[in-house]
Amino acid sequence: MEKYIHKVQYYETDKMGVTHHSNYVRFMEEARTDFLEKIGYPFPRMEREGITSPVIAVAAEYKKPTTYADEIEIKVGVESFSGVRCAFSYVMKCRGEVVCLAQSQHCFLNTEGRPISLKRNFPELCALLESLQKKEETN
Repeated sequence: MEKYIHKVQYYETDKMGVTHHSNYVRFMEEARTDFLEKIGYPFPRMEREGITSPVIAVAAEYKKPTTYADEIEIKVGVESFSGVRCAFSYVMKCRGEVVCLAQSQHCFLNTEGRPISLKRNFPELCALLESLQKKEETN
């Protein structure tokens, strides 16, 4: 799993001084974007190649609150990959304690918004995601 650090900003907290739950979805996006860059498939490359990957589902389980200036360590991994859909898992920790467990599910579309099979149309990216999934399963 790749690691990303997010420092909680003041505007991300609510009246109680706690990080608002909706921000965790943004943190997931930041961490996933960083993950894709690290594996060689940043969004600009995917877009140049005609791939979009919208979110089709998000789930989060909040374990402990975080507050302003906390550093959240986010580990991202490929939970499952079918060639058409991909699920990423996120383990978020602060001071060594799990604060949130989350998942986002994505499909792959062409620039016209039609579903595509990475296996058929983008075998390099398909093989990479498959290898990362297998790597994650053995960890």
